[in-house]
Amino acid sequence: MGKIRAVCISREKGTAKSSVGRALAVEDFGLENDAHAGKWHRQVSLLPYEEIEKFKAKGAPVTDGSFGENLITEGIKLRELPPGTRLRAGGALLEVTQIGKECHSRCAIGRAMGHCIMPEEGIFARVLAGGVIEAGDAIEIVGDTSPAKEGTK
Repeated sequence: MGKIRAVCISREKGTAKSSVGRALAVEDFGLENDAHAGKWHRQVSLLPYEEIEKFKAKGAPVTDGSFGENLITEGIKLRELPPGTRLRAGGALLEVTQIGKECHSRCAIGRAMGHCIMPEEGIFARVLAGGVIEAGDAIEIVGDTSPAKEGTK
């Protein structure tokens, strides 16, 4: 079992997210008031705290939400979770839909550091059952529904 270290949202696409402490995950939509929420397979993005800390150690000036991540997690190897894996995050139930992503345009972090970890370390999920997700909440694997409807990259 792991934990949620931060919950982040943004009002506009293409901008860093801000840590808000808690958010309502809405079934089949994403986090309330987040620009990336919608009826698609990448409703919630997750990034591991451990990878963010490694990136910071290289001198990256990043804060919670800098990579566009909704949930910063600790204690779960996100990249090892196959699509279809279900996660209980606070009061919400998520299903992993995609591991990593293609970086279509170099973000501010990529320009500054020459590299960004979200395309390699981030994962995406959809909300199967809504509920409040708060920093400090547990996040745990609760099942796998493979084969998944969405793939990797």
